Amino acid sequence: MKIDYYSEIKTELINNEVYKRVKDYSKNRSDLKTYYNVGKLLSEAGSHYGEGIIKNYSIKLTEELGTKYNERTLRRFRQFYKTFEKWSALPTKLTWSHIIELLSLKDDIIISYYIKISINQNLSYRELHQRIKSQEYERLDDNTKNKIIKKEETNVSDFIKNPIVIKTKNNIIIEKISEKILKELIMDDLDAFMSELGDGFTYVGNEYKIKLGNNYHRIDLLLFNYLYNSFVVIELKVTELKSSHIGQIQEYVNYIDKNVKLDNQNKTIGVIICKKDNRFVMEYATDPRIFSKEYVLK
Repeated sequence: MKIDYYSEIKTELINNEVYKRVKDYSKNRSDLKTYYNVGKLLSEAGSHYGEGIIKNYSIKLTEELGTKYNERTLRRFRQFYKTFEKWSALPTKLTWSHIIELLSLKDDIIISYYIKISINQNLSYRELHQRIKSQEYERLDDNTKNKIIKKEETNVSDFIKNPIVIKTKNNIIIEKISEKILKELIMDDLDAFMSELGDGFTYVGNEYKIKLGNNYHRIDLLLFNYLYNSFVVIELKVTELKSSHIGQIQEYVNYIDKNVKLDNQNKTIGVIICKKDNRFVMEYATDPRIFSKEYVLK
């Protein structure tokens, strides 16, 4: 029996509009299932009647159902189907606006990463757009990407981006910067900075006062990650990484482990944020809990 693809598509879209009016609480789920089904029908119709069928259907649907089902939208429906047809389940917790942002991506692993952070962090589609635009996934190191692909266990340091993007006021590029100014820029938008580090970070304090021997020191930023149950010491440097920086943060990490960390918490992580990553120095860092990351000002 020959399938009337246009009637099937029209019925799907009409039923979805009716369903959303009756059950508004699940309209996102209904939208995605409908648009996926329509995309499948469009793909099949195209294989039978050629590429021009989408334009013909868009003209008829615009006349009968309104301008929202124009040619561009129908092509997105088809792209949606082709992107997700091999997936075991649709990301029905997201909106169609989220999906449109994801359709700009070509790799399933990258798409899966952004779906996960969108759901876990309740990102709006605008926030998702900014995360994609900042190339967040691309700034993860290769070891982390391999863990994501193989679905291996990750740790708190895996999702710290490199370089870390720190926004300046009004996006003004600053050529010369002090550690004090760098810290102020971070504190101006602490949420954005912590999202650069990954999920699960909470603020403990800045200029966190500790005593080593007879001398007082101040940790630039002390955070806690509740997903990995560990404190994170952040030290800011506006120069290239030096061996003295590593020695300093090792002392801070050891202090937190000995005096602040509870017995049921994991060992403290140290992160040095510096102007330029000096890989030679890091090769000879003796403490695997210490990481260095570049920063860029935007």
